[in-house]
Amino acid sequence: MKSQLTAILLTIICFSGWAQKKNESFRLHIRKATAPIVIDGVADDSAWQDTDVADDFFMVLPMDGRKALEKSEIRMAYDDKQIYLVATFYNSTKGKNFVESLRRDFNFGKNDNFLLFLDPFNNQTTGFSFGSNAAGAQWDGTMFGGGSIDLNWDSKWVSEVVRDEDKWVFEMAVPFKSIRYKDGVKEWGINFSRLDLKASEKSSWTPIPRQFPTASLAYTGVLVWDAPPPSPGTNISLIPYMLGSVTNDDEGTTYDKKVGGDVKVSLTSSLNLDLTVNPDFSQVEVDRQVTNLDRFELFFPEKRQFFLENGDLFANFGYASIRPFFSRRIGLGVPIKAGARVSGNLNEKWRLGLMDMQTAAVDETGLPSQNFGVLSLQRKVFGRSSIGLMVVNKESVNYPQENDSLTALYPKFNRNVGMEYNLASSNNLWNGKAFLLKSFSPNDQGNGLTQAAHLEYNSRKWNWRIQEESVGESYTAEVGYVPRNGYVRIQSFLGHLFFPKSGKILSHGPTLNTSYYFDQNFARTDNTSYLLYAFDFRDRSSLNFFISDDFVELLSPFDPTRLGKEELAAGTKHQWNAFGWMYASKPQSLFTYTFDSRFGGYYEDGNRTSLTTELGYRFQPYVSLSANLNYNRIKMPAPWNTNEFWLIGSEVDITFTNTLFFSNLFQYNEQSKNFDLNSRFQWRYKPASDLFIVYTNNQLLSPYTGRTWSLTLKLNYWFNP
Repeated sequence: MKSQLTAILLTIICFSGWAQKKNESFRLHIRKATAPIVIDGVADDSAWQDTDVADDFFMVLPMDGRKALEKSEIRMAYDDKQIYLVATFYNSTKGKNFVESLRRDFNFGKNDNFLLFLDPFNNQTTGFSFGSNAAGAQWDGTMFGGGSIDLNWDSKWVSEVVRDEDKWVFEMAVPFKSIRYKDGVKEWGINFSRLDLKASEKSSWTPIPRQFPTASLAYTGVLVWDAPPPSPGTNISLIPYMLGSVTNDDEGTTYDKKVGGDVKVSLTSSLNLDLTVNPDFSQVEVDRQVTNLDRFELFFPEKRQFFLENGDLFANFGYASIRPFFSRRIGLGVPIKAGARVSGNLNEKWRLGLMDMQTAAVDETGLPSQNFGVLSLQRKVFGRSSIGLMVVNKESVNYPQENDSLTALYPKFNRNVGMEYNLASSNNLWNGKAFLLKSFSPNDQGNGLTQAAHLEYNSRKWNWRIQEESVGESYTAEVGYVPRNGYVRIQSFLGHLFFPKSGKILSHGPTLNTSYYFDQNFARTDNTSYLLYAFDFRDRSSLNFFISDDFVELLSPFDPTRLGKEELAAGTKHQWNAFGWMYASKPQSLFTYTFDSRFGGYYEDGNRTSLTTELGYRFQPYVSLSANLNYNRIKMPAPWNTNEFWLIGSEVDITFTNTLFFSNLFQYNEQSKNFDLNSRFQWRYKPASDLFIVYTNNQLLSPYTGRTWSLTLKLNYWFNP
């Protein structure tokens, strides 16, 4: 296995090269505004007449390599405090713009929209994104990994949209204090993206191959400043909050009030210090429930604001199923007392993430107070690649010295140390990763090694990947997400696309995917192989078919229904085949739908049928309705017999304005015997300052009993002294 890792690692390094910016010749000059600019979406300020124009966009979808059919124009300027942008989007295809709602951070593929991608360090891997849909709903997020966007991040900025029959105009101002950049640098990476669903066209200022998102920072142009951007100077933000809540359960009614807040301090123009005291996350969007027929723990993403800025430094080390650090482990049912983070860019080569969090003790369970420390250090190498170091430490405070049962339940410490190399080629065709992790615990049972690597190629017609993983039996990551131990995995896929010259089909082609798991002695324990054939249509709808083959040798007892029934014995072997299809309608319709089906075998020579649909209807731009239905029928011999269960989710999203929102989520889960209601009213009365009213109701279904409801009023304010 070491020789395999070495071979893959050497291959990855060989493909790194010294990257040269692909679209260096696309340059937009930004000058200091010659007159005041008012953000009203009208764009009649005299200052806009003295700016350069970015136009003549390129088509990305349905097919790259040609000029866009829909005309777009971008102008930019700045003053001592803010960056300004005005975008004008002309409509040669007549008809109403398509928008889902006025909800912030909208679904990209279901809205006519404009997005700005900023790469202030010109490193082609990190940055910021701002934008709007055609109705004025704002979009903002941090960029990482060369083209991914975390929309959970919010910042202070303002924008307006004005529409008529021929065009829509977006105007915005972003304070320099709301972003991070290096003093004295006169060239930033930049690009602009437009999605026009009426014309079924996605376009970009710079040319981008269709297999990549327009957010790909490898394909940005250059924003050229007439003088270095003004230094933001001392930048301190105070974000206090206060709340009151009432909770009712089977034991009675309790009342609570809470005060806390965050502080943001810019140590430099590119490095930020975040402090939090007595944080509260009651307004955070609830997790979507899913039917769980997997043998291992499910993953739910982090949504808490404190953990999000530069979150990739902490959260992206390793793979999706091998994370040495997962921030949701902190404060899971345990109060967080305080925390601090330093994160950002030290210079154009180095990035730093440093975090320390302190939780309270829980007397009812004997859990001691715990301290969580994380260090992440990343250095850019070659062109767009990087080498990273991560150290994770969980340490119990006031640890019980003589209680053997508690010391076994709550180990005194757990530590992880790891190194990682990330490949990103200059043209984005090649990417890869190789990493090594070591864990440390009070006894040898928690000391183990993990390593993995992959190499992937992604062109317009061909896409392939080869990956290997090895997770030691004794490897532990108590502050991470590693749902499975003691295995070696080999995974690969190969896909190809065909592009008809005419007709309704834009592209079609097969993908073959295989994944094999072995124990530490290289004996096969399970594998999944499937052949997928995908059709993408010119109207943006899609249709996929698949056939699959599965084999499982259970390593521990498992209830295949997850309904609390009999468990299959460890060591039993199971094999089955299945087939199915998936269809997604075109997003331009007011009524949208997807269908997903699976038919075939299951454990113990049984049979499983799974049907899933998502239905949506919008009264644009104010009301968006959606429903998710998942039905499972599992037929097995006694004692499991035949079991049927539903998961139903329904969402009503009302956006009165782009600052006043009312969302309601209903979830009914027969597998977990749970009904859940979450209603959240949000008024953004000032940029990044909110009033929340949140109602939750959770009720167990028969044969279980129990009901809990709560009502919370929370007010926060973003204050810049």
